[in-house]
Amino acid sequence: MNPLLDPPPPPTPATPSREFARGLVAVIPMLLGAVPFGLIYGALAVKAGISPLLAIAISSIVFAGSAQFMITKLVAAATPGLLIVLSVGVINLRHALYSAALAEKLAHLPLRWKVLLAYLLTDEAYAAALRRMQSEVHPESRHWFLFGCGFGLWSTWQLACIAGVLLGGHIPAAWSLDFAGTLTFIAIVVPLLKDRASTGAMLTAGVVSVAAFALPHKLFIIAAALAGMAAGVLLERLVRRTGLNA
Repeated sequence: MNPLLDPPPPPTPATPSREFARGLVAVIPMLLGAVPFGLIYGALAVKAGISPLLAIAISSIVFAGSAQFMITKLVAAATPGLLIVLSVGVINLRHALYSAALAEKLAHLPLRWKVLLAYLLTDEAYAAALRRMQSEVHPESRHWFLFGCGFGLWSTWQLACIAGVLLGGHIPAAWSLDFAGTLTFIAIVVPLLKDRASTGAMLTAGVVSVAAFALPHKLFIIAAALAGMAAGVLLERLVRRTGLNA
């Protein structure tokens, strides 16, 4: 066999099982941050007065780390239920943007698949699957890649949260596991800052969050999220109108 003359072997077919496995592998680096993040959530939920069963139920139903942390902080501060729901809704608005970005690629799927993938769609899953989902290679099975990403994160997150609930206050504060969550989000956000709109949205949200930190009931998070989204939209329109390179 002459490697210079013979044609290259055909690419490995993208079967559902292979795509699912590739999705699992793609999120492995992000699991290193998800595990301590989940442990901290479970411990904080118990300390906030949330029952263990309810804390686990919140984790499985909401399945959004930042929103779950917000719920525990607002419950601990005796925040009214309506404000808790509003805060969680605003924080999770970004998932609607993720869904919109992938909607065209998933439009051919039956409803049961759309519901499942919508439930499993997180920051990490979106970041890991974005390039694969936008590729035109094997479009008939690439949703299995997204399913693998989401399932890998979901299963690991649930186990970590359950462990945190069971361990409760036995996690030493000196471990500083909460900082792992910050590192995880930095690792997710930085690679996605590829144009002026996304960078401007990030900077605006950061500045507003610091400036509005003193607001009661953690309202600085809502203010920063809204300001960041508004800045991103305005900058995107400005770039299109002026013809500047993104």
